[in-house]
Amino acid sequence: MKKGVIFDLDGTLLHSLPDIAAAMNRALTRYGLPTFEENAYKYKVGNGVLKLTERVIGERADLYDQVKTAYMADYARNNRISTRPFRDIPELLKELIRRGIPVCVLTNKDQSDAENMLAYYFPDIAFSVIRGRVEGVPLKPNPAGALLIAESLSVSPADCLYVGDTGTDMSCGSAAGMETVGVLWGYRPREELTANGARHLISEPMELLRLAEA
Repeated sequence: MKKGVIFDLDGTLLHSLPDIAAAMNRALTRYGLPTFEENAYKYKVGNGVLKLTERVIGERADLYDQVKTAYMADYARNNRISTRPFRDIPELLKELIRRGIPVCVLTNKDQSDAENMLAYYFPDIAFSVIRGRVEGVPLKPNPAGALLIAESLSVSPADCLYVGDTGTDMSCGSAAGMETVGVLWGYRPREELTANGARHLISEPMELLRLAEA
């Protein structure tokens, strides 16, 4: 049995793309920049707000700070409109905890955003560790955050599953020495997941229980 499961947040636990896309498009419109279709954001998210802003502003680096600030303020107000947990995710988390397996979250989202969203969408889930973007800790795919979670659980990284929907997640988990699981209900294709080190691919959340028991 695994001694910990670390989940990515956006695209893995929560379908948050609609609210992210809407908030960023409003920020872009405010500064006269082109907007993007919602599906285009599947390839812009995943590395935190700093990289997201960089990807959407194109050559307008002069507007970086303004767009980022506008987006963060808008998203803080409007991140509960269309966001929802993916199907069967709450049940999966409850079952893992029932079996005595700690559930944790590692995300490139800001720490406060991560904590607020998890508290709102999963009010009855006792996450063992939540790690978002904080000063001094590199973002994924750097494995530092994943290793800190394993350390806080007092377990070996090899005894943890790392679960995510992007190549960034798979690279992070692999670099940390964890068993990586790519989810196919998220925002990136299976080819990206396997190319970046996914040891397992799952199409339904409850499939993870078998891997957690191994």
